[in-house]
Amino acid sequence: MYETVSIETDSRGVATLWLDREEKHNALSAQMIAELHDAAEKLGQDDDVRVVVLAAKGKSFCAGGDLGWMREQFEAEPGVRSAEATKLAMMLQALNTMPKPLIGKVHGNAFGGGLGVMSICDVAIGAEGVKMGLTEPRLGLIPATIGPYVCARMGEAKARRVFMSARIFDAEEAVRLGLLARVVPAGELDAAIEEEVVPYFNCAPGAVARSKALLRALGPRIDREMIDLSINALADAWDTEEAHEGVAAFFDKRKPGWIPEG
Repeated sequence: MYETVSIETDSRGVATLWLDREEKHNALSAQMIAELHDAAEKLGQDDDVRVVVLAAKGKSFCAGGDLGWMREQFEAEPGVRSAEATKLAMMLQALNTMPKPLIGKVHGNAFGGGLGVMSICDVAIGAEGVKMGLTEPRLGLIPATIGPYVCARMGEAKARRVFMSARIFDAEEAVRLGLLARVVPAGELDAAIEEEVVPYFNCAPGAVARSKALLRALGPRIDREMIDLSINALADAWDTEEAHEGVAAFFDKRKPGWIPEG
């Protein structure tokens, strides 16, 4: 059914939603964005599913936005750029509001949009040695559509440490920033995820869904106005000279013009 994601559901109703572009480090392509959105809606409506675990295949959790997809936006008309940014934003919102517990299993590195995907999880557990970073500014871009979720997870004060600098940090710092709930040795990650899953079997599924919806209403505002703000910010960023230079430099395997010589 899907080509870039897959779903495995066990007899207890635990569905594992796999990011499945191993050869591209699970970078978010247009197809993956669409398939994640569809999977979020289907899992949310499936009464047999009690808990969803978001995991990834291959070495990386998620490398962020697919650069080929980004480069296509530079040649697109403004309306097309806005539509593509909207698809990304609404996929994140579909996962964020899915009426099931969503547990992130972060076994490998996560950059850019990968941190956005982590931030929409109700809880995320990481493996020791994982590296992370909001790397968009290195490409002349900004963490736009993921911004509301990253800020809601970290809080503005903590987000300011890493949101604009593209600094790479480790899993232990991710815990201090609020991105991860905890860090465990890689060999203990499955057991740590199971510890998060099991308590939900003692809870009424409807009560869990209503509790999650209430918490989202009480927490930082992420409504359509906020989402549209992030969509416009991303579409505008794609239209800047810096973004053209940053992505071109990446593909040309050279330093962008803003990096000093020496």
